[in-house]
Amino acid sequence: MPFFFARSSPVLLMLPRTLLCLAALSASMPVLADTVWLKNGDRLSGKIKLFDGGKLLIQTEYGGAISIDWKQVKTLESDQELLVKQDAYTGEKAKSLQAADDGKVILANGEAPKTVELASIQQIMKPKPLVEDMVWKGNVDVAMDYKRAEKDTDHYDIDFRTSARHGAWRHNAQGEYNREFQNQMVTTDNWSAEYALDRFITEKWFWEGRLTYKRDKVEDLARQRVVGMGPGYQFWDDELGAFSLGSLLNRTDYEYADGGKDNFYSLAVKWDYNRYLIGKRVEFFTNGEVGRPFSKVADYALDAEMGLRYKVTDWASLNLKAEKDLIRGTENSDLDKTRYTVGFGVTW
Repeated sequence: MPFFFARSSPVLLMLPRTLLCLAALSASMPVLADTVWLKNGDRLSGKIKLFDGGKLLIQTEYGGAISIDWKQVKTLESDQELLVKQDAYTGEKAKSLQAADDGKVILANGEAPKTVELASIQQIMKPKPLVEDMVWKGNVDVAMDYKRAEKDTDHYDIDFRTSARHGAWRHNAQGEYNREFQNQMVTTDNWSAEYALDRFITEKWFWEGRLTYKRDKVEDLARQRVVGMGPGYQFWDDELGAFSLGSLLNRTDYEYADGGKDNFYSLAVKWDYNRYLIGKRVEFFTNGEVGRPFSKVADYALDAEMGLRYKVTDWASLNLKAEKDLIRGTENSDLDKTRYTVGFGVTW
């Protein structure tokens, strides 16, 4: 049987060598990373995620997410496209950041780099496709409880909270749905929704307008409608948490299951607090509102929640919550409900 020997092509002979050279070159090239120089001489490498509220968040391979006090930053550099804001309204999109003298950074954007003082920068973030300076965060929590005993109980709870800030405006929305069965009979069936718009007058002070609606198909107090407005103060809002207090002048309408109605004006104080612990793995949070009517329709009303949220991944979480809904001193029927839930959720 004859044997045939084909002559190798020079291109085929060069291909393995070329691939080997490219592999060696890519292995020897350093991985591009952002760098932050601190005033104490330390240097951190990673990826800059956000600067807001006086804290710079950098994601590192060796320590996870690290929050740095902006006052301790000497200079920094980044190969990312970042939006740098020096006030609450306008920002400059920089193709990259370059290190400069102490307390300064260079915004590289084409042929005209610009050097700015670090103290003048209020925010640094990745630009969004439409609204470049929007900061959006929130969570959705789901809880289910099944008990099989003398009374079979099925309980479902879904709630969400979200906040989006753009310049001097902040949009807040939240909602909740609860449904419970005992021996296949509905014992709890209610939902609520709220929207609030904040307009920041200064860096800390803001004016809020709020609309709330609650519907209960089981309790005597069937409907609640609240419209309110008033000033608030944001103590801090950064990557490690937030805390704000507000006072509202409310107009409240009650509608009872028997057809009775009440309406009144009240003064309320609301709070919203959350704090990340253990490297942002655990979040403690509490929010709520306590109000007192000007007339004798009710003595006071309280709607509050408190809990812990554990982040399993960057987006998935487990939560443990206690909720209190209390209205005292009404002519028809008081409301006093406490609910404890354990569930899972999504955080962004």
